[in-house]
Amino acid sequence: MNNESGLLRPLAPAEGLNRPLFHRIAIGLAVVLGVALLVNGVVMLMVPFAWYKAVPGVMETGPFNQHLVRDIALLYALIGGALITGAVRPVYRVACWGTPTLWLTGHAIFHFWEIAVGICGPAVIPRDFPAVTMPALIGLGLTLWAWREQRPAVRHRCPASPKRASRIL
Repeated sequence: MNNESGLLRPLAPAEGLNRPLFHRIAIGLAVVLGVALLVNGVVMLMVPFAWYKAVPGVMETGPFNQHLVRDIALLYALIGGALITGAVRPVYRVACWGTPTLWLTGHAIFHFWEIAVGICGPAVIPRDFPAVTMPALIGLGLTLWAWREQRPAVRHRCPASPKRASRIL
């Protein structure tokens, strides 16, 4: 089977970890989260007021603003697409998962900041966790895993040894 695309990269064995199983779980998580965020973004774009009314807690953040909902919808659609792209293109995985994770993490921190300064109470934490904090945590875990998986591959792609590199420079 031809593997020029890098999609079927072999996995090195690791101590105490069933790497092929963990790999499938990580990719599956990325695809599920990516599809969920992509669908959320599309729904926000297509029916912003219905989305505003349907998602718990959103109406409590202020009056409906179609422009704002659609702006954020674009973010969610792009984040979902990036997570899916990272799942199918290993060479881009760290960037495709890390960049959206920055926004997801910032979004989660912002929600905790609102609690810290008294904008809302701690009762919102369980309500917000599945849609705000959990995606950020999954993104962090996926990105760290992808970065760890990529490091050996990057080392092996380097054509010059340190001695040879110093002669080149």
